[in-house]
Amino acid sequence: MKQYTPEKIRNVAVMGHGNAGKTSLVEAILWCKGQSDRLGKVDNGTSVSDYTEEEIKRGTSVFSSVVPVEVVRGGDERKINMVDAPGLFDYEGAQCEAMSACESVLIVVSGKSGMSVGAEKAYKSAVKNGKSRMVYVSKMDRPSADFYKVLEELKSAFGPSVCPVVVPCRDGDRNIYINLITDKAYTYDAGGNPSEVPVPDMEHRLEGLRSAMSEAVAEADEELFEKFFSGEQFTEEELRRGVQQGVKDGAITPVICGSALMLEAVDLTADMMAHLLPSAAHDESSGVEDESGEPVSLPCDPAGDPVAYVFKTVNDPFVGRLSFVKVLSGKLTGDLKLYNGTRGEAVKMGKMVYLCGKKQIDTKELPAGDIGAVTKLSGVFTGDTLCREGKVYKVLAPSFPIPTYAMAVQPVDKGDESKIGQGILKLCEEDQTLHFATDKETKQQVLTGMGEQHLDVVISRLKSKYGVDAKLEKPMVAYREAIGKKVKVEGKYKKQTGGHGQYGHVWIEFEPCDGEGLVFEEKVFGGAVPKNYFPAVEKGLQESIQHGVVAGYPVVGLKATLLDGSYHPVDSSELAFKTAASLAYKEGIKQAGAYLLEPIGTLNALVPEQNTGDIMGEVNKRRGRVLGMDPQDGGYTEIVAEIPMAEMSDFTTTMRQTTQGRGSFTFVFTRYEPLPPQLEAKVVEEAKKFFE
Repeated sequence: MKQYTPEKIRNVAVMGHGNAGKTSLVEAILWCKGQSDRLGKVDNGTSVSDYTEEEIKRGTSVFSSVVPVEVVRGGDERKINMVDAPGLFDYEGAQCEAMSACESVLIVVSGKSGMSVGAEKAYKSAVKNGKSRMVYVSKMDRPSADFYKVLEELKSAFGPSVCPVVVPCRDGDRNIYINLITDKAYTYDAGGNPSEVPVPDMEHRLEGLRSAMSEAVAEADEELFEKFFSGEQFTEEELRRGVQQGVKDGAITPVICGSALMLEAVDLTADMMAHLLPSAAHDESSGVEDESGEPVSLPCDPAGDPVAYVFKTVNDPFVGRLSFVKVLSGKLTGDLKLYNGTRGEAVKMGKMVYLCGKKQIDTKELPAGDIGAVTKLSGVFTGDTLCREGKVYKVLAPSFPIPTYAMAVQPVDKGDESKIGQGILKLCEEDQTLHFATDKETKQQVLTGMGEQHLDVVISRLKSKYGVDAKLEKPMVAYREAIGKKVKVEGKYKKQTGGHGQYGHVWIEFEPCDGEGLVFEEKVFGGAVPKNYFPAVEKGLQESIQHGVVAGYPVVGLKATLLDGSYHPVDSSELAFKTAASLAYKEGIKQAGAYLLEPIGTLNALVPEQNTGDIMGEVNKRRGRVLGMDPQDGGYTEIVAEIPMAEMSDFTTTMRQTTQGRGSFTFVFTRYEPLPPQLEAKVVEEAKKFFE
């Protein structure tokens, strides 16, 4: 593949709601620019960017993928690296990957369905991360598509920065697409080839659209503002320059449209991306530190220090690791001595490739501003910075969303627990929104992700990539047990076997106390129990509290005081006193009114104002207590509440359904509280299955 300078490269994350037509647009651009030998389709699993087994099976994007296209206009050649991101919220981690690698975001909105939550979130994320924006209204061939209705929705949602640049006009059974910058109109044949036609008469609408664009351009450029104020008309070059500047500054969000299915205005879309969106050269990377941790400015200079950011990682059990990189400065070459600035380790350079979906194209170098991949980089992970040894940089990784949907992973075949762990940990290296750990309390392997579909994909990939069959089930809750009153009990262990016997005898007082675990004291007078047996008594109790008498959960907040006992000079031993202590424990806990404690967590939920009442109702339904509400910017409210952890297993799904994906939350363990008595029988029954 031809090498390009940063000024000629556009890195564009293609984002939006699921089923808006993102992948179809990428496919159509690739086809219309003659860089694909067939026009693939998502539905039949032949698209360039949705190439994995999971994506073909599900008929939707699951991972981010890189698809470059070369755009030629006259003698000007430019390269667009399109990073196609999935639209479903379960794959938000892949959206973060795409955003971190690009200077611009193309937000795809369905002309049929209109504004969507996915488009809102993509726009807000682009603004938050300082990315330029462009909106593409798709599916204009559909009879129910209404560009002008969608345009009003965009203005309402995103404000006055929204500026139409390519608009449609229905002419019988075909669309005419008008480029407001050049004031030219086109129709398209079945192969996507344009034919220029007279600009249709749209009465006052077209004039209003031109005036709106001229006003937006004037506000983006002081020189053009004076011309606009004097009533003069802008030239085509002035309009183009003004839109470019406005997009670069974030003052203008151009809106274009077309139909990927019918190949209409696909060439216009590619041209607008190549010539209106800012180049890689404009991006002076922020969030970069030198070796001492001091912030530094890092221009996208081909002659600068070589620095590359790893924005995605793929592990293949046969091929090895593939590290997707965005080159921020300098260039990566085969003779470069790589250094991992994030982890402080030398790295052996692998083979460099350009990517087009799953296709890999070998290259001798990756220049500044471009996107590619390096194979078999051991010890390099997503978020790491590659640089030259002796000139160390570190790029601050973006914040990935916190996973909240947890399920226990169980092997279908016994003995596969270790294989499950090894396979999922490899998948966690690829996905920053996955968390996997063994619960110390329940001993279950717990996988946490963004939602049900997300974890379903993980289990499916675990089988296809690593040959391990597993299933998901609701994880156990780590309850505790405690006692309600003070009791004094006896524990005696006496056993005669013909030779030396076993004899241990203790009187122990049990009572509730604050704190975790066991507090042990001794108040033995007169040597009834020799001091050398005190540790054995405490050890017997420490082992015993791991299993309560109500449901088998660990006992907490227990104080045990050794008061009295007796011993035999020959038959007494540490084992005998340890056993006697455990017998006293079993009897004492029964008499002391043992009960269950359940874990309580603190919920911090950020929800749209109109959904506040619904989420508060959910909190109450889940036996929670609302602690407070705090209005936030953008029409959101933060709800703080305490809820039993046993009631939160499906809260991720409920939150997403209630807020249409706009809401988010965190939930962390706070403390233990007594379980309501009416719920105890159910917990005991579930515990029997677990502890048997």
